[in-house]
Amino acid sequence: MKDQYENPLLTRYASKEMAELFSDNVKFRTWRRLWVALAECEKELGLEITDEQIAEMKRHMDDINYDVAETQEKIVRHDVMAHVHAYGVQCPTAKPIIHLGATSCFVGDNTDLIVMHDALKLVENKLVSVIENLSRFALKYKDLPALGFTHFQPAQLTTVGKRATLWIQDLMMDLEQIQSIIKGFKLRGVKGTTGTGASFLSLFNGDAAKVKALDKAVCEKLGFSSSFAVTGQTYPRKFDSIVLNALSLIAQSAYKFSNDIRLLQNLKEIEEPFEKNQIGSSAMAYKRNPMRSERMGALCRFVLTMPINTSFTASTQWFERTLDDSANKRIVMPQSFLAIDAILNLYLNISDGLVVYENVIRNHIAQELPFMATETILMEAVKRGGDRQELHERIRKHSMAAAERVKMHGESNNLLDLIKADCAFKMTPEEIDGLLDPQKFTGCASVQTDNFLNEHVKPLLEQYAGRIGMKSEVRV
Repeated sequence: MKDQYENPLLTRYASKEMAELFSDNVKFRTWRRLWVALAECEKELGLEITDEQIAEMKRHMDDINYDVAETQEKIVRHDVMAHVHAYGVQCPTAKPIIHLGATSCFVGDNTDLIVMHDALKLVENKLVSVIENLSRFALKYKDLPALGFTHFQPAQLTTVGKRATLWIQDLMMDLEQIQSIIKGFKLRGVKGTTGTGASFLSLFNGDAAKVKALDKAVCEKLGFSSSFAVTGQTYPRKFDSIVLNALSLIAQSAYKFSNDIRLLQNLKEIEEPFEKNQIGSSAMAYKRNPMRSERMGALCRFVLTMPINTSFTASTQWFERTLDDSANKRIVMPQSFLAIDAILNLYLNISDGLVVYENVIRNHIAQELPFMATETILMEAVKRGGDRQELHERIRKHSMAAAERVKMHGESNNLLDLIKADCAFKMTPEEIDGLLDPQKFTGCASVQTDNFLNEHVKPLLEQYAGRIGMKSEVRV
């Protein structure tokens, strides 16, 4: 609809898979799955619920009569009771036992958690696929020397592949947090109105063991091994903070990567993918703006702001519950996942299509290497009988002259020519040139990259065999 606001996370950025997870269809079908699971487990534990009632509920788990639910909600102002009513219209035989003993949070909270769990699995898969892309890139360019930077000033050389391992390691730290959350994932379970299970204790005539068994059985029927040991009416809202903190970690890593790519693209050393008909600027036709990386940064800023929101929600819940979390959660949780999904889609796309300009990288090294090589030249000259302090002063003066030539006059760096012409160093021009192989200035970068990929990344990717290799298309 062109006359109403549309969320760009849905229309432009996030994947169809993530958007579907937070759709009404998934939400309300999961509510009905929960009601069926509750009825089945209550029957198994001795309540008078018939196979016919359960069969009737199962027949209508997916064909939700939204019109009835929407009409009823306008009357009762309660979404859960409106859907209980709508389900009962379709299941007249089962109507008396739908939602039996449950509170609204039985369907609301458990569904939120189930959707969150599935969304985390999608995030996990995309995260590992990005790591795979970057590992291939790191392996390919592990031996290619490049200027290292500290304070965005030229520093000792590294390699293009070694730099990529820094991006990978950040993502692996993020993945550990996602894995931990998924491994320990719990449902709210079947806890009753204030978490005491009082309604179910009444249904089971005071048999507390059956109340506990019901909680366990419903969770297992839904594919989960456990629920939170104790709750109020809701699952602990602190859990939302834990989840969004983990998403924030991914955004931090992606933001760092996107900034690095933007800086490298400015240096013309590495570029993000740029399509044949893509336009970089409406005015400047020659421009190749890093729009994917910039978009990634913009979305990362959004995700980085979300944990503070959930921390407020967790902090301000009163006793067993208040409802001031509900409207907030409807916005914050889905949009955080949609945004991190969009970020990972961009990361997948960029990391799969990075373009490396090796000649530009070599030229930049050639401009700076004379300064970096002076210590090596100094040590070699001292070994040949030179005075270290005298030679150091000569290098200082030659460096100042060369720097003035570059900065004040825009000319090439002639430091090496000045040193070659200085007989105090007792080295031929050919001997000095022999000390200037860039590979000799990268330290253990190549070996570190190999070791990191083999010892840390490869075992991780083997764990995810069959779940990696995801691709992503940037829609706009």
